[in-house]
Amino acid sequence: MTEPQPPTIRDVYEARRRISRVLRSTPLVRHPLLAEATGLDIYVKHENHNPTGAFKVRGGLNLIGSLGDDDRRRGVITATTGNHGQSVALACAREGVACTIVVPLGNNPEKNAAMRAYGATLVEHGRDFDEARALVEHLSVERGLRYVHSANEPLLIAGVATYALEVFEELPDADVVFVPIGGGSGACGLATVRSGLGLKARIIGVQAARADAFARSWRGPERIVGEHADTFAEGMATRVTFDLTFGLLQRELDDIVVLDESEIADGVRLALRTTHNLAEGAGAAPLAAALKRRDALAGQKVVCIMSGGNIDASTLKRVLNGEIR
Repeated sequence: MTEPQPPTIRDVYEARRRISRVLRSTPLVRHPLLAEATGLDIYVKHENHNPTGAFKVRGGLNLIGSLGDDDRRRGVITATTGNHGQSVALACAREGVACTIVVPLGNNPEKNAAMRAYGATLVEHGRDFDEARALVEHLSVERGLRYVHSANEPLLIAGVATYALEVFEELPDADVVFVPIGGGSGACGLATVRSGLGLKARIIGVQAARADAFARSWRGPERIVGEHADTFAEGMATRVTFDLTFGLLQRELDDIVVLDESEIADGVRLALRTTHNLAEGAGAAPLAAALKRRDALAGQKVVCIMSGGNIDASTLKRVLNGEIR
């Protein structure tokens, strides 16, 4: 079996034609209060305004919309902590494809409810995303289902990368883009478009200190598997790296910032206070990273990807009460 190859800029344009029937461009906004709070020329790409409340809907629509007849008949299966699963579930509902999704035990209940509302069959298994993913790899063979990986899928990355087209078409002179990294598809999309258009922007990834396998692997000298991924920012909660996304980002990513839980929580509160947007942990992490790096960013045009807004009520209460440290 041949290894999947990273998408090209042409693949991204094709993905945009496919998903534009369903999605509109999301706003890229300069919020004056955020600029004042950070002291930066800063813009927010509001992927939290998508139908599923997250950027990943783009990837699911592109991939599921491209399935052949055999895969459509078989149905698909995937693992998720929520946003990827909502993406696949929504796309499968539109295309009439049976969808099974495995989530970790104790997963965000509101994301679980959203996936069921799109018609997906939900299975709860394992202590984290990576244990859920291991069950998917077994069930996909046992049940003959098309396994939709959350990262090693060129069509998924090409779909996600359409938000990068929107960013760089509107702001081609951006100097720095901060993007959360879980599986890495969002960062890969940015890097693919940045390099494909020959632009100068630096792509800086953001990870949680409690789920920093990617950051430690990227810094070298070898890829590692983390022991845990116990961050409240479930969009970044993975203990492993994935071949396709890691290989691309090893070449293309410019830097990475690691945040502790209190810094990510600060980002959620900063988003609420200065943009009046509800951001989940991963979606707020770029704002927190820009604030952390602000001394080095003076005079630069900064973009933060607010990747999603699907924080559940109990976690939001803990954030607002200052209980996450």
